[in-house]
Amino acid sequence: MAQSNCTQVTQFSLTGFTEDPVTQLNLFLLFLLTYLVTIMGNLGIIILIRASPHLHSPMYYFLGNLAFVDLCSSTVITPKLLVDLMSEKKRIAYAACIAQVFLFDFYGISESFLLVSMAYDRYVAICHPLLYPLVMSPKCCFQLVTGSYLMGLTNGVGQTISMSFCSSSTIDLFFCDISPLISLSTSDTTLSHIILTTAASLFGVSSSLVVLLSYVAIIATILSINSAVGKRKAFSTCTSHLTTVSILYGASFFMYLFPSSNSSRRADKWAVVIYTVVTPMLNPLIYSLRNKEVKEASRRLLKIK
Repeated sequence: MAQSNCTQVTQFSLTGFTEDPVTQLNLFLLFLLTYLVTIMGNLGIIILIRASPHLHSPMYYFLGNLAFVDLCSSTVITPKLLVDLMSEKKRIAYAACIAQVFLFDFYGISESFLLVSMAYDRYVAICHPLLYPLVMSPKCCFQLVTGSYLMGLTNGVGQTISMSFCSSSTIDLFFCDISPLISLSTSDTTLSHIILTTAASLFGVSSSLVVLLSYVAIIATILSINSAVGKRKAFSTCTSHLTTVSILYGASFFMYLFPSSNSSRRADKWAVVIYTVVTPMLNPLIYSLRNKEVKEASRRLLKIK
């Protein structure tokens, strides 16, 4: 009966961070700078990889796709955040909210599996170097990237079905995420909770486990190398990826695996900021500053220009 009398919600209110105008202006400038660095950094990585023949290898093929996903995922969240920081009323239309949930979950899981593909690439390169050209063929790389996007698509579709909302709804966050939306749903949330739990287990835990097992094998192989120089060289090819994985999974686990409370709500929001806004900015910086091949390709491209 309650469902038949309800009025379908047409928009949501977002709580954001604060109502203080000065703080909002400071946050606007901070997030604007972060977004500009994100756009320039990820576009720069994509252009550099396409323009540099030395970077036409499986590892940089995955890195180019990772930069594309970071660019898109940041664009899903940050422009709306910037508008809301300069607006008195922070609202988002129902269709835009559902689209934001879909795209955020699509790019989030796609990124996780791209990192899995990169971990597998490093595993083959270090543990089975003689088989590397055969195993990491262009066909295999294309299949791994396509599979990553298909996993993201499956997750995005699964997270946005079977929910309806009545009356005014306020999301205690600065964008539409699946967890607060489920708590606002007036339909039976059993299916939504099952999908969310299944997705977290199937996608999140499985991808983390593959990365972990890959690095266990990689570390074991590196430790078996007699030469100290050989050990440093082998490990140096993994440090950028390992740093990216640590930041991404650390923030995502804090977001979704630890229960929220009123006292920790502010800390939760800043963990979400790290996951949604900061990580897409850091990834190109990590690979630019810590990767000798990327730095060398940048110098060559700038000399040509």
